[in-house]
Amino acid sequence: MAQLSRRKKRDAKAMMLGVGLDSDGHKRVSRGENFTLIGGTKDTHEAMIEKSIKINEKLADRGKALEEVTHEEFSEIAHSVGLQRHEPEED
Repeated sequence: MAQLSRRKKRDAKAMMLGVGLDSDGHKRVSRGENFTLIGGTKDTHEAMIEKSIKINEKLADRGKALEEVTHEEFSEIAHSVGLQRHEPEED
């Protein structure tokens, strides 16, 4: 059982999924190294592509794959490319 668990961790692949919630009637889907982006207006979709590419560049600079960074590292990288964490408002 332990060997199976180690194999799953070793074979794990992380992926970023971006969803643009605004629309101009066009259907957009873009795929790249460890990301898939769906929806959004032209501008929104292009911004998602740009940020995904920048995240991949920063990962490469660190010599890491997406599945190798901690949540804190990913948050730091995402913030450095202009993404902000959305914190839901409490009632």
